[in-house]
Amino acid sequence: MALPAREQLKYWGVAAIAFAIVLWFLGDVLLPFVLGGAIAYFLDPVADRLERLGLSRVAATFLITVVGILAFVILLLLVIPALIDQAVDLFNVAPTLFGNLRDFLIARFPEVMDTESPLRQSLISVGETIQSRGGELLNTVLSSAAGFINIVMLFVIVPVVAVYLLLDWDNMVARIDELLPRDHAPTIRKLAADIDKTLASFIRGMGTVCIILGTYYAVALMVIGLQFGLVVGFVAGLVTFIPYLGALIGGALAIGLALFQFWGDWLSIGLVAGVFVLGQVIEGNVLTPKLVGSSVGLHPVWLILALSIFGTLFGFVGMLVAVPVAAAIGVIMRFAADQYLHSRLYRGLSDQDRE
Repeated sequence: MALPAREQLKYWGVAAIAFAIVLWFLGDVLLPFVLGGAIAYFLDPVADRLERLGLSRVAATFLITVVGILAFVILLLLVIPALIDQAVDLFNVAPTLFGNLRDFLIARFPEVMDTESPLRQSLISVGETIQSRGGELLNTVLSSAAGFINIVMLFVIVPVVAVYLLLDWDNMVARIDELLPRDHAPTIRKLAADIDKTLASFIRGMGTVCIILGTYYAVALMVIGLQFGLVVGFVAGLVTFIPYLGALIGGALAIGLALFQFWGDWLSIGLVAGVFVLGQVIEGNVLTPKLVGSSVGLHPVWLILALSIFGTLFGFVGMLVAVPVAAAIGVIMRFAADQYLHSRLYRGLSDQDRE
């Protein structure tokens, strides 16, 4: 006999509270394990496909690990140092850029940019703040990342956790399935399948789209000759998972930098703008339909809300778990709405009378 709904609600409520408490107090400790789990989830379809090609699970995991290590070494030697250098240079040159913008506005709109103008004071303040705070933030991140504990966590524990989870992923899923309450197992399996479909479309699909677009933006902007093109491409690719936001932020940053660097060279400025227009065309017509699908089930506003709430409450780890939690809540809410539409509460007695 199944537990009453009120009792079930009590147990699930306690589980949710315990999950929040664990995230609150152990967020930093859980970071490498959450990252490792995310990597294993992302790569599980690749391992399954290699198994279908005839490799064992151990051989598939070993092959993925070797390729991953090679890719990481290439990034560590070629991309990351240049990215850090450009980010530092961008913070340092920010006051100069805002000074050039101020001079441009003074030349074009002298009545707006007088000495006591709030707009002029704001531009000076913003430039100085970006230089001081941005450089301070970057130095803090770099110095903390250089600590022995963080290096061990990020460069040793995360790959080890990812490899072990990838190796035993199917066994873990089967074991969890055995532990499901028998009365509700079919419903839980259906909900889990819907959540997995949503996450697979979003995390794996949008993750691949972010990597492709970020690489495209960075390479194209550097070929044009835009300073800080690698940083702009990285930022644009990083926020591409929120529709239109990546192109909006990256395009505004790139065109703003291009106006200062190429002022008068309208062809180069047009090429920078064209890079983002072409990127949006490719994303909307090729990448997103092929890799993500037409219906992901995560509305951008719902996603931004989840990232904001979990990021504020639980920090970086909260932002990592925000997407799967948002996907799970979205699937459960759609299931609850469907149950409501078939319930007596919605249909009432009049529908029964007609039957």
